[in-house]
Amino acid sequence: MEGEKESVRMRVFRAGSCQQLFYRYQDLAPQLVPLDYTSCPDVKVPYELIGSMPELKDNPFRQRIAQVFSEDGDGHMTLDNFLDMFSVMSEMAPRDLKAYYAFKIYDFNNDDYICAWDLEQTVTKLTRGELSAEEVSLICEKVLDEADGDHDGRLSLEDFQNMILRAPDFLRFTDSVKFPPFFHL
Repeated sequence: MEGEKESVRMRVFRAGSCQQLFYRYQDLAPQLVPLDYTSCPDVKVPYELIGSMPELKDNPFRQRIAQVFSEDGDGHMTLDNFLDMFSVMSEMAPRDLKAYYAFKIYDFNNDDYICAWDLEQTVTKLTRGELSAEEVSLICEKVLDEADGDHDGRLSLEDFQNMILRAPDFLRFTDSVKFPPFFHL
């Protein structure tokens, strides 16, 4: 997946877009990120600043997004993490790459499966807590009934990708991320 991310980054960003993103990254924490980034490539911008960006601040998955794209899972991002996040969230990114990262974001317990608990967290965030516990549980049961291909009580990446083909709204976490105009090539 690492090589694919590099390839996506090259396809998604026009000339100058990476530089614009660097300046966005640097503007989040000018005291941490020097203009000559090559002298401090291990700098990480804290999650609190990443999560407050206009593109993420209203997204119910902002913390999970930052955790998934940060190399340590803590939400603090290097420039490479930041570029990866923006490239995957771009409308130009391939659907299978978006599905892969959606799976990782919805896998709250990081066990490489989406279990009933992960689904409860996902549905609660998607509905912003407006459903009762019974309604959430019913939705999770229905999703597992419909999408669990091997009937082991959890969704593998393959189960998830098959579900996405049938119900593309499950990739909604990318829809609520508002990107600057230079992403709309």
